Amino acid sequence: MSGASARSLGKGSAPPGQVPEGLIRVYSMRFCPFAKRTLLVLKAKGIGHEVININLKNKPEWFFKKNPFGLVPVLENSQGQVIYESAITCEYLDEAYPGKKLLPHDPYEKACQKMVFELFSKVLTKQKTTFFGGSSLSMIDYLIWPWFEWLVALELNEYVNHTPNLKLWMAAMMKDPAVSSLFIDPKAFRGFLDLYLQNNLEACDYGL
Repeated sequence: MSGASARSLGKGSAPPGQVPEGLIRVYSMRFCPFAKRTLLVLKAKGIGHEVININLKNKPEWFFKKNPFGLVPVLENSQGQVIYESAITCEYLDEAYPGKKLLPHDPYEKACQKMVFELFSKVLTKQKTTFFGGSSLSMIDYLIWPWFEWLVALELNEYVNHTPNLKLWMAAMMKDPAVSSLFIDPKAFRGFLDLYLQNNLEACDYGL
């Protein structure tokens, strides 16, 4: 069974078959912020995809053939081409698929977004626009957001009270359809984290 809410595959599981024509597959884990980046871009661009969840506490042997590091996210298409590392998968999706472009066309503007992404923690208070890439939501916002979703889930919002611009950005992000549709229930996230810190093999499937 595949799907964002499907139970994860672990050691001893059979590898999934070929990716159906017209879809792209993402190997994910429900609570992983790196995988969430890729899922946000897929959702924002309306790309048809299927999700295979991987148990990161009990990784399938075959998964290391998809990514030798054994990490998510990993993209795989119907031609068997595989791409991993979250920032790379996001840029690939933006370039390879039609629809709204999340990265600027201009090389300089694209470089600026990447520099902000690398240094965003140092420039939070200097933002002059609602979003990190300008007046509209773009790739950099999706790349940064998953860690701020953790703040919400862990009820640590007070840590951004001294940065009004950041609070406005978080509120604007919560209104985005891709963000809201993939938002993780805080109770489920805390349950996952409790089990994950105990090295419980059932952590990745908490709540299913």
